[in-house]
Amino acid sequence: MPATAEPRMPWAKAVLVTVVVFLVAGVVAGWAWQQFSPLAKYTVDDRGGSLGEEQMTRLFGPDGTFTAIGFVAAVVLGAALFWWLRNYGPWSVAIVVLGACLGSGVSWGVGMLLGHDPLDARLRAAHPGDLVAAPLELHTWTPAASWLVGAALACAIIAAASWRADPVATTPHSAASEPGPPVH
Repeated sequence: MPATAEPRMPWAKAVLVTVVVFLVAGVVAGWAWQQFSPLAKYTVDDRGGSLGEEQMTRLFGPDGTFTAIGFVAAVVLGAALFWWLRNYGPWSVAIVVLGACLGSGVSWGVGMLLGHDPLDARLRAAHPGDLVAAPLELHTWTPAASWLVGAALACAIIAAASWRADPVATTPHSAASEPGPPVH
């Protein structure tokens, strides 16, 4: 009796589910990035605002927070989606990685929408002695790549862990019943 292959879901459903999962994750991650990023604080004086030494170390805090949130989200979701789509072969990697890139962009957009207030206007409105938070922003594009790296890493680990060294038998008889190589 021939073995039956696992039924596949339609491509459209696989892509749609991946897109929806990473869209929702991007919205949640963008909110979390905006809520939990340590922002540097400018001290306002008569000439404007300045950062002290301690505050300068916080300037890149949003980059690190975005990277950590995105990497963890992409590893977890990338692993779950890759496992679910594993019957699509190499195409499942492409679906998951492109979904992760979408999640990264949505996360950045939501964070910027919720937390990016221009600094100049807030400094002009502040009084000497006030502390004004730096705007939420990424200082380079590399934190956005954390989503891609996390999803690709999850796919690679699952693919390596579930890889079979021996091919699956496609004929009804076993390899043990075949004669060995001729002995001379």
